[in-house]
Amino acid sequence: MRYSLRSRFGGTILGALLGRSLPLIGNKKHQSVGTLNTKSLHWLEMAISGAESLINLGRFDLKDWQKYNNPEPVLVDTFNILPETVLAALPIALFFHENRIKLRENLLLSVQLWSDEPLIRDGTLAVGYAIAQSLREKLSKTNLISQTISFIGESSTSLPEQLIKVNDLLDSQAGLERVQAELIKEEKFSNAIAMAFYCFLDTLEDFRLSVLRSRQIPSHSHGINTITGALSGAYNSTIGIPVNWQMLVAQANSPETELINFSRLLELTDSLMSVWSGIYDLETNSNDVKKEDCKIIEVIASAQRPKGRQYSSEMLVASPGIIRSN
Repeated sequence: MRYSLRSRFGGTILGALLGRSLPLIGNKKHQSVGTLNTKSLHWLEMAISGAESLINLGRFDLKDWQKYNNPEPVLVDTFNILPETVLAALPIALFFHENRIKLRENLLLSVQLWSDEPLIRDGTLAVGYAIAQSLREKLSKTNLISQTISFIGESSTSLPEQLIKVNDLLDSQAGLERVQAELIKEEKFSNAIAMAFYCFLDTLEDFRLSVLRSRQIPSHSHGINTITGALSGAYNSTIGIPVNWQMLVAQANSPETELINFSRLLELTDSLMSVWSGIYDLETNSNDVKKEDCKIIEVIASAQRPKGRQYSSEMLVASPGIIRSN
């Protein structure tokens, strides 16, 4: 495995947050360093509550998400809502990355929380699928576009067509200016998604360059940055994200800035990984498991762990699928 799954989980969220906030970092003319507007706070809070729901239940439950996620009617503009829905749906893409059927099913359910706009549906599916492919280490630069279009399925939007254009432009090794001229002819958010895929795939191994190039695109830059950051973060993991950029997130969490607590979402991502893998931190979730179960897990772990590796029953708990009662 090139990168650990945990580092890819973290890279996805950190990449999206950096892509979302970097255009504002250092822009003191209109906002404080790293400041996000109220709507951005709302959607990041939705991602946090969504991750908490998956961690607590171990599955996606639409009703449970609806208790916390109640988008305001004013956020129906596709240009504004799409990058935020993509960010809010990232916990689902992470949690169900291994199962194509459940991934698609739950992403479609999550879209019901935000909008019935077809482009919201297609965009969420496209980004979720690409991230899942990175997490499974199955992402192929030559095949991703065609596979993504297949995952989207029948569509009434122009996104599949735009993605095909991206594929052709990548094959011809087109530069950023030409791609912009080809794709940004109209104010459609399908163009922004396509541009994000281009920025990601054209500099696949370089998170920094992918995001910086996405910032050079004036049209829909907010959405392109967010999506590019998530895609590249999943592929390159936290290891591929520049340390000085990661420090910007730490600085944005200082009390003086009064900004959203990015670290909370990153911590939840780590817990989400633990729940997905069947390992849970009993110190913070002691009410979830009986001590008898811990002994069973210790026996299982002892039998299955690599030679020489030690686990404590105080560290482990099986996911619901491991222990079955007769």
